[in-house]
Amino acid sequence: MSLIELIAGVEAHEATLTVFNADPAVTDELREYFADRNIRIVEDQTASGPEAFAVLARDGEFVTAVTVDDLLPRPGGDETGDSGPEEGESGGEGSRGGRVGEPVLDHLDETMFTSYSRADMVAASREIEDRAWRVGDGELHAGFQTLDVLTGEADTYDLLGEKDRLDVHAYAAAEGDAPDVGHYTVHVGQTAEIRETWFVAYDGGGYDDAKCALLAEERAPGEFYGFWSYDPETVDYIIDYLTDQYGPEEGGAPAGDAGRNR
Repeated sequence: MSLIELIAGVEAHEATLTVFNADPAVTDELREYFADRNIRIVEDQTASGPEAFAVLARDGEFVTAVTVDDLLPRPGGDETGDSGPEEGESGGEGSRGGRVGEPVLDHLDETMFTSYSRADMVAASREIEDRAWRVGDGELHAGFQTLDVLTGEADTYDLLGEKDRLDVHAYAAAEGDAPDVGHYTVHVGQTAEIRETWFVAYDGGGYDDAKCALLAEERAPGEFYGFWSYDPETVDYIIDYLTDQYGPEEGGAPAGDAGRNR
């Protein structure tokens, strides 16, 4: 399964949040907060039962139930509904704390996003790069679409590659000149998916809880659709796929033709 097929598979695995016995305005508010997530929000009424509660389901199977009040913004808390991809990150210090929609978001191993700009993608990528830097061990794999883009990040990735126990790999299509590389490996991919996808995946350095990945497809100029994941199996799949497809030798030529192995 290619990177683009993986995105499509996660996209098809849509969750449904059914809001029961609530004001329609509340449902509209939740749709706004979850607008960039892979969640379909519907409303329903029951003849009896509690007021204003919501049920999360995926593929027809129950996942969790929560009161609507627990999904809405807290006074003084994070009202954006978007915490970024860092696991466990919390919003502002409200009277009850937490992020908008946290009881639902915590049940989504793969969280879809839509219409991310390049600036959004850079910010999301930095979270994973920072985690790899802090752990300082394992493998970090990042796709830059083209060598021109990679050149702009060369200093950052050279610094990451200086970590003695962190093995850093960069992937790009052969558009532009390869940067001078001292401490990481560049893989030049000749496939469309390298040109059309943006990804950062970290194997956790031996810790499943530290595994994380961001994978997106550029579906319009400067607009990305994809997901981030903290699911160890998903992260492992992405890294294994990249290693198998674009490993030490790609297209019969050593990866070192575009960069230098550590």
